[in-house]
Amino acid sequence: MNKAIIEVRAGVGGDEAAIFAANLVEMYQKYAQRKGWKFVTVDESRTTLNGYKTFMGRVEGLDAYDALKNESGVHRIQRVPATEKSGRVHTSTASVVVMPFVEERAVVINPSDLEISFFRSSGPGGQNVNKVETAVRIMHKPTGVVVASQTERSQNANKENAMSVLRSKLFEEMQRQKAESLGALRKEQVGSGDRSEKVRTYNFPDDRITDHRIGKKWHNIEKILNGDLDPIVEAFKKQG
Repeated sequence: MNKAIIEVRAGVGGDEAAIFAANLVEMYQKYAQRKGWKFVTVDESRTTLNGYKTFMGRVEGLDAYDALKNESGVHRIQRVPATEKSGRVHTSTASVVVMPFVEERAVVINPSDLEISFFRSSGPGGQNVNKVETAVRIMHKPTGVVVASQTERSQNANKENAMSVLRSKLFEEMQRQKAESLGALRKEQVGSGDRSEKVRTYNFPDDRITDHRIGKKWHNIEKILNGDLDPIVEAFKKQG
């Protein structure tokens, strides 16, 4: 698949978790640049220290979903935060969810099941974005799933972005329910619904990244966080 929806959320660790979430978003952005992919921000909620509480984006490019699908799960970082004065190592987490971009025909959504509201964007985009209610929030009433988009300059563009995220989330839920009904719920990428497992640890004192699912380790954390994800992506490909 050449399109994916990516969601990053700060987990345990306060400000440091939000900064780590921003580090992960930047890593995926830079990886997309290296691959020549398109990376679009759909919605974001930042903190005062320029971290992310939440981030939602769309990636488009050759085999983008296949390359990024194994990023899903809870990522853990161990380092001395910039705000730490006594030099103690903190452990913080951020969760990543990568979903396939679902085409409109693949998931049928009844318009009467949607509650759509508009609001003024708090993000970048100039005066037009901030003065006019261009941001869109959509709630799918049967499931309670809520999505939003505020980065585009028009209501229609933000609504289209939000609907694409909603379709992917509903598709993921459908897959999870299908797996449950077959008694085959697995801790995997799509349909697992289980995001509590720590899949990867970024250990700064030892300059080591460990992926706990495949038991592989890599050094030079800064290089990988700067978008050099290919060694990790290739390691998963070799696992089949």
